[in-house]
Formats: sequence, structure tokens, C-alpha cells
Amino acid sequence: MHKIKEKYIHKGALLPFNPAKVPFFYGWAIVALGTLGMLMSTPGQTTGVATYTDYLIEALGLTRSQLSLAYMLGTISSSFLLTWAGKMFDRFGARIVAASTTVGLALVLLFFSQSDHVAGAFAATTGLDPMWTAFGTIFFGFFALRFTGQGVLAMTSRNMTMKWFVQRRGLANAIGGVFVTLGFSVAPLVFDEIIQGMGWRTSYIFLAGILAIPFLAIILIFFRDNPEECGMIPDGGLHGEKKTDKTFEPEKQYTLKEARKTYAYWIYAISLAMFSLTMTGFTFHVVSVFEEVGLDRSTALSIFLPSSIIGVFITTFSSWVSDRIRLKYLLMLLTTGGVLSCVGMIFLSEGIPMYILILGNAIITSLFAVLNSLVWPRYYGRQHLGAISGSAMSMMVFFSAIGPWLFSLSQTLVGSYMLSYIVCGVLWALLLFGSFKARNPQFTR
Repeated sequence: MHKIKEKYIHKGALLPFNPAKVPFFYGWAIVALGTLGMLMSTPGQTTGVATYTDYLIEALGLTRSQLSLAYMLGTISSSFLLTWAGKMFDRFGARIVAASTTVGLALVLLFFSQSDHVAGAFAATTGLDPMWTAFGTIFFGFFALRFTGQGVLAMTSRNMTMKWFVQRRGLANAIGGVFVTLGFSVAPLVFDEIIQGMGWRTSYIFLAGILAIPFLAIILIFFRDNPEECGMIPDGGLHGEKKTDKTFEPEKQYTLKEARKTYAYWIYAISLAMFSLTMTGFTFHVVSVFEEVGLDRSTALSIFLPSSIIGVFITTFSSWVSDRIRLKYLLMLLTTGGVLSCVGMIFLSEGIPMYILILGNAIITSLFAVLNSLVWPRYYGRQHLGAISGSAMSMMVFFSAIGPWLFSLSQTLVGSYMLSYIVCGVLWALLLFGSFKARNPQFTR
């Protein structure tokens, strides 16, 4: 077993207990904790927002286009802060950043539960048009929700897990990815059940309570930033064993500036961002998309479950095989899935077209989770992981903001969502072509 020099050990990481003294490698606990953190970010993800869309439209008195515009502007605004948030992760570590973000997300959910009352009170006080106060209120809400939930909490949970593994990074991602894929896919159904049981307003308060009490306690007690600060090394001491040491530990620790000069950074970041655009656009308007072709709300929400089941197998296999193959092959599969998803949307109806849509969504959702976790530490190292992944996340969040607006604009201009499907399909095809040259910069220097 390799030992870490005393200077790398952080005393705060040994409180309230020393992870090195548990009877198993603590990295496996981190996998569970990081997975939980990803699931707790769901209210800020598009799958969480989509379930509340119609209720917010009714409560605030906004049109679908107005809400989509507020969502886009709020999300875009939040994206500009994510590179900074990644640098804070590098500086302060997972426990501090996750704890502060969780408190922030809980407060945001409480704000959403009273958003129509806030907008009404502001209009009465200022005398402004109620539409503009409602728009401004929900814009601020989306800005805070996307920054804390989709952005920082998800990024922190994912990066923390990846910092505890090198040789077994793919395996760790496979284990956590199964539950994240399943959780994100069934979230609309779960949230819908909660809303039906206690109402949309109370459900927001309920979710805020879960974040602010039990989950915050878990973060403060169990989260740790990396194994070195606890006196351990990644993978639990496998490095240096000739029979098993097939690690992808990078030779060079890239800075953000250096990473941005490589082709790989841009093709992966844009492809992952394209997933955000396509899935947020589709998911945000999923009920309306299905109603357009004569299918009801229950049918629209039902596609997430089979997609998640398929996604579990794709996530497990692709994460496992990622330790043995070049990641660009998974990128090719991701972009192919994007094309399939758009084909399914273009010809959407019950039967084969719906199955194509389900398969395409399963592929891109699964491969997004795998690549977004693995590519940055493998290609660019762990030292500046927060800054690099934060920069890429900024692009993803920016694109996710455009998605709902693009779909809404398509319906406004041509009376259907078809134009948005075609535009997305063409972009996915171009990225598929570009993925053939997505080489690891560690081996092209």
C-alpha cells in the first residue's frame, strides 16, 4: 500500500472521522455519495423543471414562449459563473462547495414555491405591469436554480467521484452512472406523483426540506475532496502493481488555458453541450411535443422509463469498456444517438418512431453522463479539473438555455416543432463527422 506524505494530508478531512480507517477503500463510499449528490441536483435539471412548467405558466400568468425565454435568459446568465465555480471547487474542495450550494438550492426551491406571490407583491408595490414582474421573478428563479442545481452541485458531485479513481475510473462511473441515469429518467414521473399528492407549491417546500436537513448533514459528515488529503491514493493503492497497473493517469496536468487550445476540448465540449440543447428543448416541451401529434401527457411522460432501462445497460457497458478503449469511440456513439433522437422526433408517432426516439434519448443521456465524467480527468488531469470541467459545463448550460427557446421559436414561426428537430439533426450529423478526430491530447503532444 502506498502512503501519502504528511504535507498532502488535510486535518479537516479527518473530521468527524478518518476515511482511511474504514474497513474498505473510502472511494467506493464516495461513489455512492457522488451519485446521491447528482440525484439531489434533479430539481435544477431540465427533467425536474419540465414537470413544473405548466403549473408555473398558470400560476404566473405567462405564455409558454415567455416562460421559455425567462428560462433561457436565466440559464444563460448562470452559465457565465460556472467557470468561476469550478475554480472555487479546485480551491475549497467538494465538501465546502457542495454544502454551500445545497443550502442555496434549498432556498431557491422555497423561492419557487412562492414565486407567483412574490411577483404579485412586487407588481402591487411598484405599479409595474404584472407580466413584467412575473417574468423578472421567474428569470431570477431560473438563474439561481440552474446555477446551483444543474451547474455547481452536479459538477461538484461528479468531480469528487472522479478524483478518487484513476485506474478504476470507468468502473466507478459505471456503478454511479446506473443510478444517475435511472434517477434522471424517472424523475419526471416521481415529481409528478409528488405534485399530484401535495400540490406543486408544497412539493417545492418538501424538496427544499430534504436538501436542507438530511442531505446537508450527509455532505458535512461524509463528503471528502480527494484521497490524498485523507492519506490515501486513488483506487486504494493499486498503482505500481505491475499486473494491474494500466492506469490512464495523464503525464501532463493541463491548465484551462492549455486545454482550450486542443481540438479534443472543443469537440467534446460542443458535443456534450449539444446533448444539453437537444434534451432540454425536448424535455421542457415534452407534453406539448406529444400533444402536437395527438398523444397525451401520460404517453409523453411514459417514454422516460423505457429510455432509462435501456440507458442503464448502455451506461454500465460503456463505463466498463471505457477503461479499455479510446473515448472517441464513445463520442461517435453519442453523436450517432443524437441523430437517431432527432429522426425519432421528426417522425414521432406511436410505434417504431417512438422506439427510435426512446433509443436515441437513451444513448445520448447515457453517453453524456459517461463522457462528461471521464474525458476531462483522463485527457487533462486532476489538478485543474474543476476549472476545466466548469468551463465545459458553462458551455453545456448555455446550450441547455437555447434548447427550450429554439423549440418554442420553431412552434411560433412555423406552427410546429419540426424545424427545431431538423436543425438539431443537422448539427448532430456534423459533430458525428468531427468526432473521428477526437484524439487524446496526452498522446498527440
